[in-house]
Amino acid sequence: MAMAANATKTNNQSWYSIKAKANDTAEISIYDEIGFWGVTAQSFSKDLKALGNNLKQINLHIHSPGGDVFDGIAIYNLLKNHPANVTVYIDGLAASMASVIAMAGNEVIMPENAMMMIHKPWGIQGGDAEDMRKYADLLDKVENTLIPAYANKTGKTPEELAEMLSAETWLNGKECVEQGFADKLAEPLVAMASIKSRKLEDFEKMPNEIKNMLFKPQGNAGVAAPQATATPAQPAPTEPVNQAPKAPVDNTAQVQAELNKRNADIKVVFAPFGTTHNDLLVECLGDLSITPEQAKDKLLAKLGAGTTPSAAVTPYADNGNIVGDSVKQSLLARAGIDKDKADAKDNAYNAMTLRELARASLVDRGISVSGQNAMSMVGLAFTHSSSDFGQILIDVAHKSLLKGWETAAENFDQFTSRGTLTDFRAAKRVGLGDFGYLPQVGEGEEYTYGTIGDEGASVALATYGQLFSITRQAIINDDMHLLTKIPEKMGQAARATIAKLVFALLTGNAIAQDGKKLFDGSHKNSFDNAALDVANIDKAIQMMNGFVNTRGEPLAIEPDFMLLPTSLYTRAKQVLGSASVEGADINSGIINPIRDIVPTVKSARLQVADPKSWYLINKEAIEVSYLDGIDTPYMEQQQGFTVDGVSTKVRIDAGVNVIDYRGIVKVTNK
Repeated sequence: MAMAANATKTNNQSWYSIKAKANDTAEISIYDEIGFWGVTAQSFSKDLKALGNNLKQINLHIHSPGGDVFDGIAIYNLLKNHPANVTVYIDGLAASMASVIAMAGNEVIMPENAMMMIHKPWGIQGGDAEDMRKYADLLDKVENTLIPAYANKTGKTPEELAEMLSAETWLNGKECVEQGFADKLAEPLVAMASIKSRKLEDFEKMPNEIKNMLFKPQGNAGVAAPQATATPAQPAPTEPVNQAPKAPVDNTAQVQAELNKRNADIKVVFAPFGTTHNDLLVECLGDLSITPEQAKDKLLAKLGAGTTPSAAVTPYADNGNIVGDSVKQSLLARAGIDKDKADAKDNAYNAMTLRELARASLVDRGISVSGQNAMSMVGLAFTHSSSDFGQILIDVAHKSLLKGWETAAENFDQFTSRGTLTDFRAAKRVGLGDFGYLPQVGEGEEYTYGTIGDEGASVALATYGQLFSITRQAIINDDMHLLTKIPEKMGQAARATIAKLVFALLTGNAIAQDGKKLFDGSHKNSFDNAALDVANIDKAIQMMNGFVNTRGEPLAIEPDFMLLPTSLYTRAKQVLGSASVEGADINSGIINPIRDIVPTVKSARLQVADPKSWYLINKEAIEVSYLDGIDTPYMEQQQGFTVDGVSTKVRIDAGVNVIDYRGIVKVTNK
């Protein structure tokens, strides 16, 4: 792949000429290195446009070692999509990008002793290993844009062409005609015009016959191309008379990356409309002065100029990423997660399988998948820097994960408090003790510091998680369970994990803030052999209300919930909800003193662990702490080394701790 030209254009030097002729004909010559002297395809495009829209015939003469790949691609697109008939004459050499431009011809004519060369794109890059990998990806992408040009002309398969590119294949005129690169032979050349570019020195496999033609003395006099390959009115291209420019400063990687991103961004703008506005797309790609933002404006202007195109769609562009947002929305609709937009029939990606979406996420961003089998294509969708297919799958899986978290049948957050920790070190929490009273401060006296006499509880976090994989095989098999059911189950499992920890504090008689068992006899927060009735519920309430501070003054702790196993829940609802007490005549006027005094919460976990015990709980007695306050599971991905796909981790960082035993009273039935 040629270096981008950075030299300054001087004295009107150029590697091409465009001239209008009679009968709506244009004569174009591309001689020497494409992009040389700082002249880019932008100038070529402007000069071609200046000839007007009535051209019927373009005669293109090529004698070039190639050059800048992005300039070459732009010129190929301009000529390939031009309405005029294009006849290409190879006047000596069409190497590298010059051979790609030649493929734009409706007819390619070359002398038997002219040569064409095709090879893999190449370049020079400096930097660290990551820079090298990115540059290798760029070269692969460039190759995938070149192969279709050769394939359209020759009919060869991408695999055949890839082998020819890898071998740096040189073909004379006869071989080009035989293999489809050219259509007609012309009389052999007697001499060739000289080429100033030093790119010729890079061609290690150049055949001797073309070397002799290019470098022998009569080949360096700037002679015109033979009449056999020239059109009747074609003048001999003249060589630049000035000295060759100084060696350009090499910032190839930056230039190529910027052009590559610019072309991809423009294609993304046009992607939702298929080929409906391909003429405008070609125009925007060919004119290198047009930015992606300007291309969008041109497209919007064209859409607004007439009726709505038949192939128009309404893209989802929540963050400006039209392809990514639309693919993501189609998956959410298919998964039944985003029901508000599930009937969005105008989404071009609806009803596509996962495999089709993987392909679309590449192709609709201008990334070729020619020659890729299903496994490698899906792998490319996961790993290519311009594709966000892997992240889209993770986003959908994360929504399924949250759905599982939110719909899990766990209710621990009703009767516990929520806390935040910023790291995994142990932290202190204040219990349910009071602050005492505010002392009077006399005039001119200093304020004093107050303290809470109770010993604070210690809280800490732990991490809980598991892995699952989204594999290439699952995408090819269109296995939506990996994006829906499995993450949803893991979300339910994350919530169940926290619930298990909370209930284990109660049923396992955990350690309280003073180092004793939660329901130690000295705490006076439990009693047993008690029926679930008005008297014992009142006794439990009085027990919680009876806790005092170190000065013997009441703490006034009230129960927020009654927590029961499922077998006692109905009985509790009856006792608490009745207008009168059990055994009293309905007309006796004896009211139920604890009617609706506390809400009830039932738990299947209590039923399994201890079906005879129930609890009065103040919400501040148990705290569920989360790292940085994030109270939902977290999902992250990593490209799999041991699996063909993406390894996905689901984790939650949480801690469950008893803050104060005085906020919990346990009662065990007979």
